[in-house]
Amino acid sequence: MNDNPVNLKGLETIYSFSKKNKQSLPPVEKWNPPFCGDIDMKILRNGKWFYMGSEIKRPAMVKLFSSILRLDEDACYYLVTPVEKVRIQVEDAPFVAVSLNKVEISSKTGYLFKTNLNEEILLSKENPLTIKIGENSEPSPYILIRKNLHALLSRSVFYELVDLAEEKIVDDKKCLVIESMGECFNIHEVEKE
Repeated sequence: MNDNPVNLKGLETIYSFSKKNKQSLPPVEKWNPPFCGDIDMKILRNGKWFYMGSEIKRPAMVKLFSSILRLDEDACYYLVTPVEKVRIQVEDAPFVAVSLNKVEISSKTGYLFKTNLNEEILLSKENPLTIKIGENSEPSPYILIRKNLHALLSRSVFYELVDLAEEKIVDDKKCLVIESMGECFNIHEVEKE
């Protein structure tokens, strides 16, 4: 097990990149460094990051780590720099959507989610909503943040979204849907009375 969360040279590269490109994320998809093992880092379902059992409380550090997070084809999460790749644990999704705002963009109504790391994501074809039903029949709603990384909608945000939804017929079934940027997203099939 590697005791350092990420190699210092790798962090220097990421820090330098973030200073020069404030609006962009590092190109982690293009990097193919060697796998350096597992580290004792975990993202809880509530979006809190822990390292060696202690919560990482510095928002800038969490934001830096989240910018180099990647979900690979093996269904494992990694922190990736140009010089190394380390595996971390994620309980559910690496981000949490903590607020929702209705917006008007180019005369279209949309819904803008804000994550626990202050990223804003517009519900759209590029960033769709998906809902998984667990074994306990409880819904787990997610919005795609980037590539294959998702944010779990907090309970209050999901309730707010449901409150904004409308009933429509989808595939001959009455469903609760939300429309954003001209796209319809199915939330739930309405029970027959």
